[in-house]
Amino acid sequence: MNLSIIIPLLNEEESLQELHNWIVSVMKSNNYSYEVIFIDDGSTDKSWNIIEQLSSENSNSKGIRFLRNYGKSQALHAGFAKAQGDIVITMDADLQDSPEEIPGLIDMITNQEFDLVSGWKKKRYDAVFAKNLPSKLFNWAARKTSGVQLNDFNCGLKAYKNVVIKNIEVSGEMHRYIPVLAKNAGFSKIGEKVVLHQARKYGETKFGMERFINGFLDLITIWFLSRFGKRPMHLFGAIGSVMFMIGFLCAGFIGFMKLYKLYHNMPYDLVTNNPWFYISLTTMIIGTQLFLAGFLGEIILRTKNNEERYKISVITP
Repeated sequence: MNLSIIIPLLNEEESLQELHNWIVSVMKSNNYSYEVIFIDDGSTDKSWNIIEQLSSENSNSKGIRFLRNYGKSQALHAGFAKAQGDIVITMDADLQDSPEEIPGLIDMITNQEFDLVSGWKKKRYDAVFAKNLPSKLFNWAARKTSGVQLNDFNCGLKAYKNVVIKNIEVSGEMHRYIPVLAKNAGFSKIGEKVVLHQARKYGETKFGMERFINGFLDLITIWFLSRFGKRPMHLFGAIGSVMFMIGFLCAGFIGFMKLYKLYHNMPYDLVTNNPWFYISLTTMIIGTQLFLAGFLGEIILRTKNNEERYKISVITP
């Protein structure tokens, strides 16, 4: 079995040697052909020195070093570009993900033909109020918004077919939504496996409560891109047209009422004294701007030399 194991990390010097030995033990016991790719995301400790040592001792271990901290999504993107294995495994470097789960994930990819299998840390050893409850709320919102029925979007332990990771682009902080990106790219067979979650053995977590705030903002972004990223006119044009028509009808009604009062010699106020005149004018202006935003978005999409317009899975000879 040809595997690529991608491990993004930041300041994990205490756990790297132990994690590497554990992975190698699992690989040898299952006779897997493998590569381990460590991505050092701007560590300031001795993590890179340890990675270099591991690489010199084991030809299957490789390393990528960022000049500074760019984030987990960028680290995964670099690892995906480098990966050569038929099946790609991602896992965290803090020893909270167990390499013993890898054979089970591989079985679901090879025998059950899943495109992607995500780990589910059903029993967690994190603080209840600091992580567990926000995580449950976050996962519920992600399921409802994306339509991908996973219980743990944020689990770092996942398995992919190589074709999946080569056809998605992970940017910003979208690493939480790789299953959603895969679904949007056309890979619909997404599974989940309950995996063992272990308490952090060394150091402290690199993620705080702000990750949940960023996660919800990213969720809105990915929802918009998945539904309207290829057709912005369908959103902005529709809302803009409705707002313009509402404003136009209000303005027409104001004008009609003034003409009616003039015709019947009734007392009337200046149109500019009517607050509804300014409401209707503002509504028409905003509607026009939204319509133009959708129109410009369509022009940009059609004139841009975009290689991501569609995905090709297989070409027969």
